[in-house]
Amino acid sequence: MDKLLIPINRDDEVFEFEVVDYVHDETHRCKFEVTLGNELVASFEPDRHGHLHLCNNFGKIDKQILHLLAEKIEAYNL
Repeated sequence: MDKLLIPINRDDEVFEFEVVDYVHDETHRCKFEVTLGNELVASFEPDRHGHLHLCNNFGKIDKQILHLLAEKIEAYNL
């Protein structure tokens, strides 16, 4: 399990997301879990091409912010 801190800037706000990569844990359906503060807000699953797809949006985070977050996670080539 790896953890990343990924900031997303939108307008005048900065969101500090913590992303947990369950790289070797086959029990998680969604490979990446995203927290904001201490709250689980979203999860992503990569397709066979490595593009991330939203599994859950528990925190009702704006889709544009989640799209930016997915792009940053993909850039890490996890």
